[in-house]
Amino acid sequence: MARYTDARCKLCRAYGEKLFIKGIKCSTDKCPVVKRPFPPGQHGKRRRKETDYGLQLSEKQKAKRIYGMLERQFKKYFKAAEKTKGVTGHILLGLLERRLDNVVFRLCFASSRSQARQLVCHNHAYVNERKVNIPSYLVKEGDTIEIKAKPDTAKRIAELRKVLKDKVVPKWLLPHKDALKGSVKSLPQKEDIDFSIQEQLIVELYSK
Repeated sequence: MARYTDARCKLCRAYGEKLFIKGIKCSTDKCPVVKRPFPPGQHGKRRRKETDYGLQLSEKQKAKRIYGMLERQFKKYFKAAEKTKGVTGHILLGLLERRLDNVVFRLCFASSRSQARQLVCHNHAYVNERKVNIPSYLVKEGDTIEIKAKPDTAKRIAELRKVLKDKVVPKWLLPHKDALKGSVKSLPQKEDIDFSIQEQLIVELYSK
């Protein structure tokens, strides 16, 4: 499977905000967005004038970077959202939030979505007591998600949860305090997305 292998902090600097794709480092003063709040490259400090198309493309690329996927897969989500009754942009974000790797990240079982994806691919994730190793698996309302790992891995996750104790878990998810377990209370809504993304620009881009 193709994946992004370049410096990830460059992505956050390019969009001028934290995308939280580097894990715990994003929450510290070592984050490059804090130290160098301007786009990377020789001409990064120059002000660039964006066209309408440029803004739409940038917003789509940002969403792809946040959830860690490439164009082909991202477009499949858009087509699925387009066929579903309702506001296409809101449905698209809801589908992305329901991905199993994202849910594992949201429940603070991992410090980044890439780390969460690794947990899922390595057969540590269970949905309703059934092992699921597909990161793109879409959870449903009422599902129970649990991480079952070897003692050393489970210990690292437990320590990570202590570090991330101040991180807010979305209200559509319910973490279980005494276990590496959580449940889906309801389907995610637009207001549950805790980062700035103008989904309408993505819809406009694909609708051309």
